[in-house]
Amino acid sequence: MQYESLNNPVASAAQPGWWFVFCKDKLLVKISDDDVQVPFVSAPGELNLDPKRLLHVGQLGDDPCFSTRLDSENSVPDGYAFQGMRTLFSRLDDMSYGIAGRAMQLVQWDMDHLFCSRCGQQAADRNKEGAQICRSCGYLSFPRISPAIIVAVIRDNRILLAHSGRFINNMYSVIAGYVEMGESLEECVKREVEEETGIEVKNIRYFGSQYWAYSGALMVGFTAEYNSGDLRLDDAEIEDAGWFAADDLPMLPGKLSIARELIDWFVEKNLNKEQPS
Repeated sequence: MQYESLNNPVASAAQPGWWFVFCKDKLLVKISDDDVQVPFVSAPGELNLDPKRLLHVGQLGDDPCFSTRLDSENSVPDGYAFQGMRTLFSRLDDMSYGIAGRAMQLVQWDMDHLFCSRCGQQAADRNKEGAQICRSCGYLSFPRISPAIIVAVIRDNRILLAHSGRFINNMYSVIAGYVEMGESLEECVKREVEEETGIEVKNIRYFGSQYWAYSGALMVGFTAEYNSGDLRLDDAEIEDAGWFAADDLPMLPGKLSIARELIDWFVEKNLNKEQPS
């Protein structure tokens, strides 16, 4: 994906391109047998759609990518349907899915910034970096990404997993939380684990990162070792937590998340150990 500005003067909505059309958190896709694709058309009018606003997302090869939103799923043409982004994971190709995540966040950001947050004037232009510029007071507003940590805490070949009331089922996952102002990523790891479970950690190591389009977060993954403390749960955040062995795990997050990558790393590390001869 070649990312370019939202206000690319070369990209015209009248030229053929990939259209990422959203209604809430659902993406419009063309369905053919078991295959799904993002529509490639000259304009949403070809699909009898009436979008509210238009954003240029970037380029896919030589073709522009546009994003827009609809208020209703009505009047979707035959052969097309709105489907949830989570449902489309592994069904869309990786490139299209990545662009869709960016497009979804841009649409949400645009919808949340129809007025200047400083002076309240309606709408604004966008510069070549994609920032919103208020015509009245000149205030610049860039699309915002929220940094968050997510950490696999290990103790004696067991991993710390917790169940939150926010989960829709009996799923358990690793500890995560948003970074606060004035805080480093490592400090956030220590604070979040201690606040939610009462555990102190050491030997914090970077694991990887993932942009989480559903909440606009950049998830920065770490591993850490148990240092001290007994489980003492924050009832407002955690309903249950425990130390789990690699061969005795509860219900886990789906494969698309870095949370699952961290857990799979732990499982592979512990189940694939060389046995003594």
